[in-house]
Amino acid sequence: MLKTAIAGTGLFLLGIPLFIAMAATSAPAPSTALTPTDEAIADIPPDYLALYRQYARPPGLTWAVLAAVGDIESDHGRNPKDCAPNSAGAIGPMQFLPSTWKGYAVDGDHDGDTDICDPEDAIPTAATYLAANGATKGGRHLERALWHYNHADWYVRKVLDRAAEYAKTATTPGATAAKAALRWIGTPYSWGGGNATGPTYGIEHGAGTRGFDCSGLALHAWAQAGVALPRVAADQFHAGQHIPRTALQPGDLVFFATNPKDPSTIHHVGIHLGEGRMVHAPQTGSPVQISRWAGDPSRESEYAGATRPTPR
Repeated sequence: MLKTAIAGTGLFLLGIPLFIAMAATSAPAPSTALTPTDEAIADIPPDYLALYRQYARPPGLTWAVLAAVGDIESDHGRNPKDCAPNSAGAIGPMQFLPSTWKGYAVDGDHDGDTDICDPEDAIPTAATYLAANGATKGGRHLERALWHYNHADWYVRKVLDRAAEYAKTATTPGATAAKAALRWIGTPYSWGGGNATGPTYGIEHGAGTRGFDCSGLALHAWAQAGVALPRVAADQFHAGQHIPRTALQPGDLVFFATNPKDPSTIHHVGIHLGEGRMVHAPQTGSPVQISRWAGDPSRESEYAGATRPTPR
């Protein structure tokens, strides 16, 4: 919110009256009417996506619109990472001025505190502010609410365009596989664990843990897209079309080897999400998580290639 001095908070600066009737701040049920696209899955951190969907207020204020605001304001909390104020004094993942925050702040995580830097508070607060300005009615009311968020016509257009990119029907097998894998974030690593139906107890040192290893997660994810993969990562490398790094899409499998030129030494596989990130089951003691592989020296030195699984 508020990228320029003219925009300020736009909320009170220009003297334009607001709709002041506040919507209820209790968390509504997640909005599932719009399916995240490949772009949304690749770009939006899973915890942010869950919050956008939870605090959407359809029909007008969809999760995709809320996510588009979060993207434009802070790249979903990635910029600035330290929650420092911008040049206009706006703060946090949804870029509120402290004066505006005081009037609309929501304790979304019910911890007794309203933290402008915490997405669990900032995202429901943004939804409340937009709803107070009529966003839930959609159409011109939504456009007016977005204009109140940051007083610029270009901003309204940019939010709506981004929302459309996030919420088209996601139908590719890769998108299905990526979504299936993201469901299991936080699941324990278990060597030999995981099959087409979900986490399982592993073997040897994984025998006492129900979870996934790297290839078990890949096998499960692609099974949800109707593609059967071999169980072992080195075999999975040969079970699809090899994809150049410049053409990677969400759901593609990225492989890492002791000797990147020798596929028989592949020891790890992840599911590409976009922007150099993957969801994977790293190792014993590290649960299923999202990690950046592109630009990471250890991963780059072992990168053996990528595949797009196809039915056998």
